[in-house]
Amino acid sequence: MKGTERKAAVFVRPPDTIYHTQGKVENGSFSGCWHFSFDEYHEREYSFFGTLRVLNDDTLTPGATWPLHPHRNIEVVTYCVEGEFRHADENGVGQILHAGWVQHISIGRGMWHSEINNRRDAPMRFIQMWFLPREPDLEPSLQVKKVERAERTNRLLPLVSNEHVDALPIASDALVYASYLEAGERIKCELGVGRGAYIYVLKGGPVWLHGHEIPELGAAKVIGGMDVELEAVNDAELLAVGVPLAVGNHYGI
Repeated sequence: MKGTERKAAVFVRPPDTIYHTQGKVENGSFSGCWHFSFDEYHEREYSFFGTLRVLNDDTLTPGATWPLHPHRNIEVVTYCVEGEFRHADENGVGQILHAGWVQHISIGRGMWHSEINNRRDAPMRFIQMWFLPREPDLEPSLQVKKVERAERTNRLLPLVSNEHVDALPIASDALVYASYLEAGERIKCELGVGRGAYIYVLKGGPVWLHGHEIPELGAAKVIGGMDVELEAVNDAELLAVGVPLAVGNHYGI
């Protein structure tokens, strides 16, 4: 995240202002915390944020499966928080993510897939983000990045980015970072002109962001180019998403 402007606005979303839901799925149930309009949840202020269209925090009960369903023309990023996430396409082919690992799928012209709790003895929690692609009907592709906690401790580790060699590339203008921030530690990054950040505290905290407290399961929108500095009061796991704020294309999903 690069830039020189110093003015920015910070909007904190306490956990109780984020949409919570639950329901039945194949072989079990799910509970979800949905940050942007999705399915039955509609909120004008949180229909999207730049190229970020969806950010869902979902937990599946042991052995549960989100049934096979189709998508097209979205870029999907999945981060496993706890347990074992298994992805499967219409042929049953997929990969397993462990805690801290990330997967990127370029859906492009279309794909059927399902999300599965690979374990029958423990719940599985995962974050799924959708981004608007740079163009429609791209060739579908899938990549996985294995990440250990030490790699993201007290730093913002690029998971998905077209600017960092070791990150997964994405057919969208978007960056996704992960961090395990120990108590009392600080990390800093910069936003570019016309860009913003969406920060989500997955576990622990709270985390301070320029005088604003983000509690566990809370989030914050940062708008404007400035140095973004985060400080953990207690150990915290978080995701940070960087996006442009002026987006013209919105293809069917």
